[in-house]
Amino acid sequence: MKLYIAEKPSLARAIAAVLPKPQSKGDGCIRCGNGDVVSWCVGHLLEQAEPESYDPAFKQWRYEHLPIVPDQWQLKPRPKVRSQLSVLRKLVKEADQIVHAGDPDREGQLLVDEVFDYLKVSDTKKRAIQRLLISDLNPSAVTKALAKVRTNSEFVPLSVSALARSRADWLYGINLTRALTLQGRKAGFDGLLSVGRVQTPVLGLVVTRDREIESFVSKPFYEVRAHLLTPAGERFTATWVPSEACARWQDDEGRILSRKLAENVAERIGGKEALVEQAKRSPGKQPAPLPYNLSALQIDASKAFGLSAQAVLDACQSLYEKHRAITYPRSDCRYLPQEHHGEAPAVMRAIGQSEANLADAVKSADTSRRGRAWNDKKVEAHHAIIPTSKAVPVERLSADERKVYGLVARQYLMQFYPDWRYADTELQLRIESGLFIAKSRQTLEAGWKVLLGKGEKEADELPRVEVGDQLLCEKGEVVDKQTQPPKPFTDATLLAAMTGIARFVSDNSLRKILRETDGLGTEATRAGIIELLVKRGYLQRQGKTLKSSQAGRGLIDALPERVSKPDLTAHWESSLDAMARREGRYDQFMEALGVSLRELVDELGSQVPESLRGVPSSAKPRRKGQKRKGSTSRSGSTRSRSRSKAAAG
Repeated sequence: MKLYIAEKPSLARAIAAVLPKPQSKGDGCIRCGNGDVVSWCVGHLLEQAEPESYDPAFKQWRYEHLPIVPDQWQLKPRPKVRSQLSVLRKLVKEADQIVHAGDPDREGQLLVDEVFDYLKVSDTKKRAIQRLLISDLNPSAVTKALAKVRTNSEFVPLSVSALARSRADWLYGINLTRALTLQGRKAGFDGLLSVGRVQTPVLGLVVTRDREIESFVSKPFYEVRAHLLTPAGERFTATWVPSEACARWQDDEGRILSRKLAENVAERIGGKEALVEQAKRSPGKQPAPLPYNLSALQIDASKAFGLSAQAVLDACQSLYEKHRAITYPRSDCRYLPQEHHGEAPAVMRAIGQSEANLADAVKSADTSRRGRAWNDKKVEAHHAIIPTSKAVPVERLSADERKVYGLVARQYLMQFYPDWRYADTELQLRIESGLFIAKSRQTLEAGWKVLLGKGEKEADELPRVEVGDQLLCEKGEVVDKQTQPPKPFTDATLLAAMTGIARFVSDNSLRKILRETDGLGTEATRAGIIELLVKRGYLQRQGKTLKSSQAGRGLIDALPERVSKPDLTAHWESSLDAMARREGRYDQFMEALGVSLRELVDELGSQVPESLRGVPSSAKPRRKGQKRKGSTSRSGSTRSRSRSKAAAG
């Protein structure tokens, strides 16, 4: 008997749908006509044991216990899904061949592998386990995936890397949360002070931004514009570019701070000759933006509809599992496999039937186009999020699902439209020894931009002049401006900061690592991290913006700076990536973490966090018998990691 173990019931049903009939439903499984069986996990069936499982004394939060570092790591069944684990225990014993069908990513690999270890599958049987990678639940895609099963042992390094990260996050979260919460009590803060490798730097970003806004002092600056007239009677404006001689009247960004200087320039150029020194006209083109990964989709949905990152993830999960209208949504990839291009006509038909607003766009698309999105070298475990070939009547979709599906479908359609073509013009003019520049960009062919509807307003087209032409400056004008503070974070901009976290790091080597990794968090966890910070009262929603609370600021101020910065993630990701490529060692990574953890615990214990004195708390630490908050299982909308719930994020 061949046993398929899917990550969740929806995937199991999709696999069974293409296997031999007749089929019957068993206890926690589906039995196929040829004797094969499809069963499933329900997200994580196992979770990291709580500290008190290692020593009953750890039930009490005491500083002398820290750091808590297990000698032998323990997993325990999640109470609500214990019965499914029993089902798998029986089926695994009966099976001659096992197929691992977890989601196609690092966590999906670990989620099923840890079940094999917990059930003590024999080494012989374990070596024969196959790996099935599915990113589209429609029958044709599942059938293709079944024809390409691989050996599960190929993915062992991926599983080890995920295991290292989950255990490291448990150690980091459990110990630093307990340490800071205990110290916070000494300052009168009777609430949970949750610390995590990812959540804490994210909170630090918001706290830093909020303080920059509050301390910002707006300053006036000035631009000088020349109003020009060509011999043919055409008018346009050009902006003054100050010379080095004006440096003492400029700020760090080159803005003129002296109105007197600006007025002097404006007066001098009125009625004077303007000589064209340079006239550049260069055509350009831009291909369609790539299909979405989850973060890019969440950012665009937040900008377009004000949807939170979690709302977008929930809609995606429903579109994938319930409606089978889009491919695997937790993807961090924006490329598609070459062979997927052949499915374009079928996907187009589904889009036209599902989204009436895009029906005309479907007719105008050229499915013979094969742009940069189709690139096998850029696709690993999963590919970009795109519509499937299954049409879904819009009346079956919720408002959020329809909005998200529309964005995914439109982005896919763009791949079959021509490049956006434009012409850039730049004129450099000399007026009374001063340099003035005018720029404009004009669309020559809208290409994929027609799908965006009314686009941004373009600058007026500049007149055709040549080098050496003499124009008239009719007058000079001083334009008063004010420096603007940074904008507060929204879901969209905070997600963008998490994915592009490298720009917040000063160390060049760390910046390079972060550019090559997921950034802060993963596609699957970023939405949950933001919601966790809101739920615990460290962030507050004010309309579309996210602001730090008093408790959130006090928490950041109470921690060593290296804990609230993203640098640690870069160090970890470098080690974890090396592990996944068989170039790094698990034991070396964990040993280094243990040393760092002891140093941090000692540092936190050396002083009372005065930043938390007098700060009201909204989240209480867990008392005996209480359940920890802020974590949901892999089967829910927010993926759990294989770690203690106290270490979420």
